[in-house]
Amino acid sequence: MYKYRQYGSRYVLSIDNHEELVAAVASFCRERGITVGTVSGIGAVNSATLRFLNPATKKYVDGVFEEQMEIASLVGNISMKGDEVYLHLHATFGRRDYTCVGGHLLCARINGACELVVEKFEGVAPGRVFDPETGLNIYSFD
Repeated sequence: MYKYRQYGSRYVLSIDNHEELVAAVASFCRERGITVGTVSGIGAVNSATLRFLNPATKKYVDGVFEEQMEIASLVGNISMKGDEVYLHLHATFGRRDYTCVGGHLLCARINGACELVVEKFEGVAPGRVFDPETGLNIYSFD
């Protein structure tokens, strides 16, 4: 599913071609015991599902993109929600015509390469709690 090398608190991660990006990062974090940290990276995909929150309705709208795209930017954080690793990832994808689409990343299928840096922070991971005012799962430091 992936290959990696560790450098102190950082991991350089290469996700295998045709794997699902979010599932691979979540699996990596679970297997390495990473409960708090950051993720950044680049690569290429042939499908992605992005999510956008409408703050007026507090409902998400998903967009599915089935085309070859470059991961121009992938950034996010790692925390915990209950007993599960919680990834909050945002991505910008470059299209063939040099336009971009971006948003909260739900899933993406690698088609080419995906190179990430995962940084593990020491200490207790913040949890997540649903905030009814915003409709978001936000950090809980309790």
